[in-house]
Amino acid sequence: MSGVEIRDDRAAGRLEAVADGEVAGHIEYFVLEAPARALVPVHTIVEPAHEGKGIAGSLARELYALAGREGVPVAPLCPYVVAWAERHPDEAPAADPALVGAAKESLRAGR
Repeated sequence: MSGVEIRDDRAAGRLEAVADGEVAGHIEYFVLEAPARALVPVHTIVEPAHEGKGIAGSLARELYALAGREGVPVAPLCPYVVAWAERHPDEAPAADPALVGAAKESLRAGR
C-alpha cells in the first residue's frame, strides 16, 4: 500500500491512515490504565472511496507495532481488530482475557 501515511493522534484517540492529504480511515482507541496499561481499539472505519486497499489491515498492524514500541499489550474490542489479530498471531500477541474484560468495563463506564 503506497502513498499512505499512518499517524497516531493520541489526544483524539485515533490512529489515522492519510492518503492524498485526506484521512482514508482510522481506528478509534483509548489507553487503559488499570489493571494494566494497554491500547484498546474500539472501532475501525475506512472511508468508502478507500475500501479494499488494505487500509484497515495496515491500521491494525501499526496499532500492534505501536503497542510493541511502547511495551504495552493490545486489548481489542473492535471486531475487525479481533479478527485481524486472529489471522496474524505472529504480529498480534493474544490479549489477556482479564485485560479485555477490564477494557469492556472501562468502555461501559465511559472511560
